[in-house]
Amino acid sequence: MPEPDAPTSGAHLSPPEPPGGPDRPSRLDPEIAAQLRRTPDGLVAAVVRQHDSGEVLMVAWMDDEALHRTLTTGRATYWSRSRREYWVKGATSGHHQYVRSVALDCDGDAVLVSVDQVGAACHTGQRTCFFTELPVASGEVTS
Repeated sequence: MPEPDAPTSGAHLSPPEPPGGPDRPSRLDPEIAAQLRRTPDGLVAAVVRQHDSGEVLMVAWMDDEALHRTLTTGRATYWSRSRREYWVKGATSGHHQYVRSVALDCDGDAVLVSVDQVGAACHTGQRTCFFTELPVASGEVTS
């Protein structure tokens, strides 16, 4: 199984708090930052999909700095809530995400990151993190 992505020394910053909240400056373009609706800890959800097929690969979190890095480097960069540091997808696993486009949703509380995924997106080694099907009632409409 591939090694899960983890930040590597020198490839990230480790501030005590993720930047991007109202009292934490970042390098993100102020016009973009003004459109974001963040969680209380300064994060927005990042839904990641394969650019050409639309396949949903994963969901991660970004603060303003992670979004800035993603937009300016073309490499998907996220904020790890558990490790409290930045990680560039593929830095340790080799399963890189090359960013093709980023779109902000209508409420400003999530971004859609379209990538060219190399290898597995999931830390389990699966192509996508969404491989566990749950039972759903038929949902048929009767009149």
